[in-house]
Amino acid sequence: MKTVTVQDLHAIEVLSNVPEDQLQWLIDQSEHYILNEGDFLGKPGDELAGTHFIISGKIELYRIQNNSKLVISEIGKGAITGTLPFSRGKIAIAFVQCTEDAQIMTFPKEKLREMIGSHYELTQALVIVMTSRVREFTELELQNEKMMALGKLSAGLAHELNNPAAAIVRGSVSLKKHLQLQPEAFKHLISVRMESEDIDVVNGKMFAALNNPSRPVLTMMQRSEKEDEITDWLYDHDIKESNDMAENFVEFAFSVSVLEEIKNRIPSNDLEPILTWVNINFTTERMVADIQEASKRIADLIGSVKTFTHMDRGSNKEYVDIHSGIRNTLIMMNYKIKKAGISLIEEFDETIPPINAMVGELNQVWTNLIDNATDALESQKDATLTIRTRHEKEFAKVSIIDNGPGMPPEVKSRIFDPFFTTKAIGKGTGLGLDVVCRIVKQHRGTISVNSEPGKTEFLVCFPING
Repeated sequence: MKTVTVQDLHAIEVLSNVPEDQLQWLIDQSEHYILNEGDFLGKPGDELAGTHFIISGKIELYRIQNNSKLVISEIGKGAITGTLPFSRGKIAIAFVQCTEDAQIMTFPKEKLREMIGSHYELTQALVIVMTSRVREFTELELQNEKMMALGKLSAGLAHELNNPAAAIVRGSVSLKKHLQLQPEAFKHLISVRMESEDIDVVNGKMFAALNNPSRPVLTMMQRSEKEDEITDWLYDHDIKESNDMAENFVEFAFSVSVLEEIKNRIPSNDLEPILTWVNINFTTERMVADIQEASKRIADLIGSVKTFTHMDRGSNKEYVDIHSGIRNTLIMMNYKIKKAGISLIEEFDETIPPINAMVGELNQVWTNLIDNATDALESQKDATLTIRTRHEKEFAKVSIIDNGPGMPPEVKSRIFDPFFTTKAIGKGTGLGLDVVCRIVKQHRGTISVNSEPGKTEFLVCFPING
């Protein structure tokens, strides 16, 4: 092992102006050792032993996230890591592993107080290291937090888009097959001989049913009774091709009394082809309506994404409906909420006027708070998420409430601290609520939390004209 000299430390840029006697003292007070390739200098949760100076070799800092290795940085000769003067960090938050044999010099944390009291230039140099590290690590973690949030939202959005997309494919295939069957029915239809006024009556009844915007909403029992009634009527009148007639006729409120009117206008032999033709139109309408509904669902989701991300707009404040952002966030997170079996309660005060805010950043607040509440409700029996808004004087207040297990006092007191997280390794960076705090303060608002078993409430308060 190489003997570490003052010249070796002077070669480290941040220590280049530290007096030699202070560097020699640092060398004398430190522990010197070799770590082999693959050895760990620290693991998440380990207590920090001191300030580590990398004399030679290479070391990798990484975390395990979603069962994958996420490299934070790779450091080598001249790097300084571990605990530093005035740092509040007490435990390692990442894996620190040698990627090649490394010589390490570790200054024990127990002697930091002595160094701060009597070695000013050395302390100053290490504080610069700390501030640079905090800035770089915060930027990295903020980016990581955004990517994790994006991953969650994109997974849910993919599922939400898949359902209507699959419905469109199924509907279009069914519609194509259905249309291929029409020539045979049309052949029977043109053989029918009807008076012009009778044709007008049948057409009028059919198109009135097709264009009726207020079809009755029936219970399963009511629907079943009406289908049985129509099926019996069709059987009594020898209508053999009645596989789905009863279901379609009930759907379009085509009642037995309407069927009787049609029957009385045409010869009995022509009843079946006429009703078959009506049923074909009803079936086509239902298939097209299903495709339209699925297409609208996709268009609405894309619209929500555009609004949620605040595309095509600047980053300046503007007056916006606070409920629009919350609703778009809920659409984006709908899959996760449904998958967890959570009941959603919305108690919105529609008297809240538009508030002056940056929409994209405000949506980050709702995303983080709703995501955390959803995580807290994991495996919770009768899980309920309540979102409540209210207008109080010149303020808009938003409450995100879950009926989860709540937070112990030691967690509640640190919940807004940067890098503090109660989630398992790889499931959170501890920056979500820190980001929320900074955005709320940027809008001259406040955020607070009240928690007890069975109820945790995050309360966000914004000035309306902020």
